[in-house]
Amino acid sequence: MTEAAALSSARWMGRGQKNDADDAATSAMRTVFDTIPMRGTVVIGEGEMDEAPMLYIGEKLGTGDGPLVDVAVDPLEGTSIVARGSWNALSVIAISDGGNLLHAPDMYMHKIAVGPEAVGKVDINKSITENLHAVAKAKNKEVEDVLAVVLNRERHEGMIREIREAGARIKLIQDGDVAGAINTCFDHTGVDILFGIGGAPEGVISAVALKCLGGEIQGKLAPSNEEEIARCEKMGITDMDKVFYMDDFCPGDDAIFAATGVTDGELLKGVQFKGKRATTQSVVMRAKSGTIRFIDGEHSLKKKPNLVLDAE
Repeated sequence: MTEAAALSSARWMGRGQKNDADDAATSAMRTVFDTIPMRGTVVIGEGEMDEAPMLYIGEKLGTGDGPLVDVAVDPLEGTSIVARGSWNALSVIAISDGGNLLHAPDMYMHKIAVGPEAVGKVDINKSITENLHAVAKAKNKEVEDVLAVVLNRERHEGMIREIREAGARIKLIQDGDVAGAINTCFDHTGVDILFGIGGAPEGVISAVALKCLGGEIQGKLAPSNEEEIARCEKMGITDMDKVFYMDDFCPGDDAIFAATGVTDGELLKGVQFKGKRATTQSVVMRAKSGTIRFIDGEHSLKKKPNLVLDAE
């Protein structure tokens, strides 16, 4: 599914049309969903039913046979990234047993994410400086060697200033904090911790990936108006300071996460086209087994013009 979405959206790389790229990814992913033997329900998707024609929250997916599962999707994590032709756009999907994924409202969330070495060492209620020192100690580094990823947003100016004053290094990203969270789990990316305020739905998707990788994310909803506060209360959340931990995002002992690179990034190469063939690179992982697979794919666009083999 992620390969199909990546192949479709990559055609729009650098063309400045993020909505067209997103539509291409969503349509391709939805086409492949119809072939999967499962009874899936979208809990994180493209929006509410009246906002999105496909992969909307509550939509039923699969053939109607097989396991009952919750599905969290972002067919194109980084629509603006693709439009600009820059780094770290992904197509991602997370699946868990039915009823096991947090139905996060579409609003902002404060987040902190780390890889396996720093699990249990950070606390979203502590200061940026305290968390940087905790990660440095956990990873046997000096604070000056710690690399924090932060979305480059005006709302993060104070956070960025504190990271710099603490002496740590910063990688500012324009979009794509799911990739930023995942990168904390792989040494070769150089990323040690993610801070910032981003989408709550992306926090759920990140949590599934981190569950598979042995990492950790913590979050606190950040409603920006009375309407969003009312949505939280409808979910049963009356304490806006409530911290969401891994077992809140994705309880249970199993989940599956897959991502395919759309554009090049630290973790995955993006789609490359040559004639009637294309190459992709994906990561697929499962929490229960702890297995992480990197998959290089080569695709015949002539034999699979719709990115899925015909049933016959």
